[in-house]
Amino acid sequence: MTPDDKRIIAVDFDGTLAFGKCPETKDPNEHLIKWLIQQRIKGNKVILWTNRSGDLLDEAVRFCRIYGLEFDAVNENLPEMIEAYGNDSRKISADHYIDDRSHDPKGEDWEYLHLHKRDLERKG
Repeated sequence: MTPDDKRIIAVDFDGTLAFGKCPETKDPNEHLIKWLIQQRIKGNKVILWTNRSGDLLDEAVRFCRIYGLEFDAVNENLPEMIEAYGNDSRKISADHYIDDRSHDPKGEDWEYLHLHKRDLERKG
């Protein structure tokens, strides 16, 4: 959680925000993208958390931007968390981690939506 009590959501790109695997980005996961946009509107923070780097990372950020999703950080901690901890550790600090390896990105009712819905609504 940020110093001002906002939730931090770290989300993967390949297989999660976009169906398909690197480098073949396919269709957007519109359900998840819309949900993340709403979380940002509520004041929660979203970090793109991916193995991509260089041009492939730039491509992922552009892909999300086309669908209206901006990030508070990309593959790094939020500035307020870096300040709070006094460094930018290699581990991304987040309250929720969304990745196709732990959730089914094709389902409309992802488990995280149910597990954390009340918590996210209460906080932001």
